[in-house]
Amino acid sequence: MRSTHISSFLALVSLSTAVPTSWTTKDPLPLVIWHGLGDNYLADGIQEVGELAEQVNPGTFVYNVRLANDAGSDRSATFFGNVTTQLAQVCNDLATHPILSTAPAINALGFSQGGQFLRGYIERCNSPPVRSLVTFGSQHNGIVKFQDCGASDWLCKGAMALLQTNAWSSFVQSRLVPAQYYREVNETTGLASDSYLEFSNFLADINNERELKNETYKKNLASLEKFVMFVFEDDTTVIPKETGWFAEVNATSGKVTPLKHRPIYKQDWLGLKKLDHKGALVFKTIPGPHMQLDDKVLKQAFKKYFSPATKKAIFQEVLGDWEL
Repeated sequence: MRSTHISSFLALVSLSTAVPTSWTTKDPLPLVIWHGLGDNYLADGIQEVGELAEQVNPGTFVYNVRLANDAGSDRSATFFGNVTTQLAQVCNDLATHPILSTAPAINALGFSQGGQFLRGYIERCNSPPVRSLVTFGSQHNGIVKFQDCGASDWLCKGAMALLQTNAWSSFVQSRLVPAQYYREVNETTGLASDSYLEFSNFLADINNERELKNETYKKNLASLEKFVMFVFEDDTTVIPKETGWFAEVNATSGKVTPLKHRPIYKQDWLGLKKLDHKGALVFKTIPGPHMQLDDKVLKQAFKKYFSPATKKAIFQEVLGDWEL
């Protein structure tokens, strides 16, 4: 993909000229992108993804989620921060954005942890509402192991060292981002641990795993036109990789329990069963390690799931993927 640096201000000015003042079914919906751990909203790769989205669906306004206006602070916020507070900030940013707030809906693209955070946005806020959500290598059912860091990435090393101390302490759960989607399972019963259910700051809530269910979460997620989950075949960063499909993996035996065999689906805690029954829940695999994406995969996703509603798109929904 092409490499470029674009400031948020210049991007807003240049793209706003192409955004319609009154929306029609022929206009592409705005695309909101949330990057992953250790990345930032101004990174070359994220900018290039936005350019590709506009190339596939001309006129697309792209907004990259940011928790700070400078790249360094935005990257730090992927490691350190309270996800509940961060998500509330993003909800406000999108709801008050001069372009996004005028659209009838938006599309959403989440990379790694950005995927479950966008799902959290849909469940908790959804204003503007999301039409289709596509996630790549996300940790929808949490992680059972924290990732390795690069030799010189001291920010990552510091975060991971703190995570190893006590993942369920209030200090860690309110400050360390990956700890807030860490999920502990009793390997004997196969059920989520009591500590996780009681102390998880983020994941236990948005997965509706606690006894008292939030019906708004279920209603909002079930309203999606498409929920597409890509898993990388050779992913060794996200453990287990099957979390990208809400699957449960026994760490001792390695046995995988697919989503459809789990209570979260059978009892439809989140509306995933409803989405599946209307053909809106899509499971995809792509070759390679975590977040190693090529243009072809992205183009196909943008064309199939983010294009305006046309006869061709409707026919293709029945026929399957096309080559670009």
